[in-house]
Amino acid sequence: MTDVVVEMPAPKVTERAGGEQNGWPIAGLAFVLAVVGIVVIILGANGSNGVVIGLGVLVTLAAMIVAAGLTAVSPGRARVLQVLGRYSGTIRTNGLRWVNPISSRREVSTRIRNHETAVAKVNDADGNPIEIAAVVVWQVEDTAQAMFEVDDFVEFVAIQTETAVRHIANSYPYDVHSDDGVLSLRDSTDEITETLSAEIGARVHAAGVRVIESRITHLAYAPEIAQAMLRRQQAGAVVAARQRIVEGAVGMVELALDRLSEHEVVELDEERKATMVSNLMVVLCGDRDAQPVVNAGSLY
Repeated sequence: MTDVVVEMPAPKVTERAGGEQNGWPIAGLAFVLAVVGIVVIILGANGSNGVVIGLGVLVTLAAMIVAAGLTAVSPGRARVLQVLGRYSGTIRTNGLRWVNPISSRREVSTRIRNHETAVAKVNDADGNPIEIAAVVVWQVEDTAQAMFEVDDFVEFVAIQTETAVRHIANSYPYDVHSDDGVLSLRDSTDEITETLSAEIGARVHAAGVRVIESRITHLAYAPEIAQAMLRRQQAGAVVAARQRIVEGAVGMVELALDRLSEHEVVELDEERKATMVSNLMVVLCGDRDAQPVVNAGSLY
């Protein structure tokens, strides 16, 4: 397995917990302040008292400011907080939370996602044009890096995944025709997908993304060489089958000769043994069933 070396810049911002509180008590306080403010404004208006009206307005504004800090966090989502352009933390606790009212809250999905690449036409390590596609299962692990280290982390994952798939396709042959331990895209699925996951993970780490799994979903020769490669595979299969047949036939001939000699059924000289071996090999290795010929005369 080849080592994956992908150098990415070190992250400048990493996720940390943001300042938050349970939002329900704060929501109750904001409601009480709003009711008090409205009541004070009404009383001041009835009494034509400007000071009371001003006090009621201030209380109502305070209720609005307090309520502005309320934010709802859904399961599988997080809120990235910024105060005056500065990252101040991330909220991952589900439910109604209260944060600094002047902070901006950007929502980031932390759910598991799938991305499937389009079918790409590339050359394998032997220079043969092939078609390949893959699917990667990923999840945002560091929301701060996802929001601030790249422009669009979803697009970043898509582009880096396609780049990794093309690099893996260029690094290995589609198929090998020897037993020298060389990895191939078609036969070494587990090793190739493990390498692909490692390379994608290294490429998207800067965006705070964790790769859970990746799999090759489409792998085939390009149409212009598919027929030639199919004939090549068929020829290889025929050769392998013939080799197995010959190995089995040799074993059967050896067994027959040993049994005849062991039980002294018939005495065969070297010439007769050679003839018997030739006849048995023709019968056992032929494509069609042999037609028996009965020898009615003497063996010699």
